[in-house]
Amino acid sequence: MAKHILLIDDDEHLAAPLAAYLKRFDFELASALRPSAGLALLRTEAFDAAILDVMLPEMDGFELCRTIRKESDIPIVMLTARGEV
Repeated sequence: MAKHILLIDDDEHLAAPLAAYLKRFDFELASALRPSAGLALLRTEAFDAAILDVMLPEMDGFELCRTIRKESDIPIVMLTARGEV
């Protein structure tokens, strides 16, 4: 049975290639562009892990992580990229 991972990242071009890559390793990827949509998915579906972008609209990834932790203990990977030092 495939592991189900949730990606919450506002980069709309990231989910499709990541989903294709992870599928090779028997992972299913669901994605949300906004924290509110990601939280709604977490409340209605079972996920094995979440990947959160640090820089998000509505709330940053750290605040989102704290919000998720109030309701779930799923593993969380924080994703960040800096354009400059």
